[in-house]
Amino acid sequence: MKKTVLFFAFGLLALSGFAQSAKYDAAMQAQIAKLATAHTDNSYPALANSFERIGDAEKTQWLPYYYAAYATVMGAFMEKDPSKVDAVADKAETLINKAESLAGSPNSELYVVKSMIATAHLQVDPQSRWQQYGQVSAENIAKAKQADPTNPRPVYLEAQSSFFTPEAFGGGKKVAKPIFEKALAMFPAFKPAGALYPTWGKEATEYFLSQCQ
Repeated sequence: MKKTVLFFAFGLLALSGFAQSAKYDAAMQAQIAKLATAHTDNSYPALANSFERIGDAEKTQWLPYYYAAYATVMGAFMEKDPSKVDAVADKAETLINKAESLAGSPNSELYVVKSMIATAHLQVDPQSRWQQYGQVSAENIAKAKQADPTNPRPVYLEAQSSFFTPEAFGGGKKVAKPIFEKALAMFPAFKPAGALYPTWGKEATEYFLSQCQ
């Protein structure tokens, strides 16, 4: 009888855990799907808040904070008031640090967002900030590529950096084009570690590549 009760209790715990996991997966998938169109109405801040709430509720999952940081820094890129960008980028940094703490160690996707955060700070005043934040962004791209050589996102960021760098400083469309082409070729072969892991970047790569023609 005791064994039957214990078995039943363990079964209930397993079902409860499965239900919680399914609820988490559904919530994450719904918010991730919205990221694809967030640039049209700049719903990035709202999505960042949603991901952060999921992270706060789950407590042990790093991906919600990763996406919260990603959405936050994308919002920073769309912010029209330069005086507000640093605060938004700082918020993204706090979130990506939470993600890294829960992940246990840095990974390619975390380095990608760290590079984006540095770029957001850089764009406030490129002329005076290039030496500081340009180096941080480039270092994180290199770390992201080293952590996962199959990840197309750091290659995309590398191409984007070249795209916006003046030709006089070694950048420009001609330099960026083959790097965008390399990133684009990597997307079909890339295999995310799980269903909720990042897959973004292909459409943006295609867009920038079209601007290099």
